Amino acid sequence: MKKSLLKFITDFGPLLIFFIVYYKNENDLSIAIPPFIIATLISLAVIYIIEKKIPMVPLMGGILITLFGGLTLYFNNPVFMYMKPTIINLLFAGILIFGKFISKKPFLKIFFQNAIDLEDEGWAKLNIRWIFFFIFIAILNEAVWRTQTEVFWVNFKVWGLLPITFLFTLSQIPLLNKYRINAE
Repeated sequence: MKKSLLKFITDFGPLLIFFIVYYKNENDLSIAIPPFIIATLISLAVIYIIEKKIPMVPLMGGILITLFGGLTLYFNNPVFMYMKPTIINLLFAGILIFGKFISKKPFLKIFFQNAIDLEDEGWAKLNIRWIFFFIFIAILNEAVWRTQTEVFWVNFKVWGLLPITFLFTLSQIPLLNKYRINAE
């Protein structure tokens, strides 16, 4: 229980801090980004202290948040921050595509080997679904930030992308149940 609460806090705490600081400071990205970067780095440190390692997804997220947040501040241009979700999602899709077609290693299976045990056909289907989902989210993020206000994009990032990802993940439960090894 304690570990799952800490995981939740390290996953969503930095985003909550960003959101609160953004709205408390009249929707100013330049004020909200530094606490976001600091909170992200602290959460990575906490993950490392607890697990003695940092999983790939939070590590990549932390690196990209720091990089694109830093670029946004340095160049005083929010486009870098707007593009971060697009780049992260295309990067994840690219990694899964590389695993499927180039290295022939199911990276989703490698990433989730301790959490889920599926038949190879299940891993293949889940992999393809996540590839398409990551590409969809990247396109959706591009459409939103290019056509809407910054405030709308921030709200979409928090109240749109998270629920969409959560619902997509939930929609995969039937596939997981169908291909689960040792399911009773």
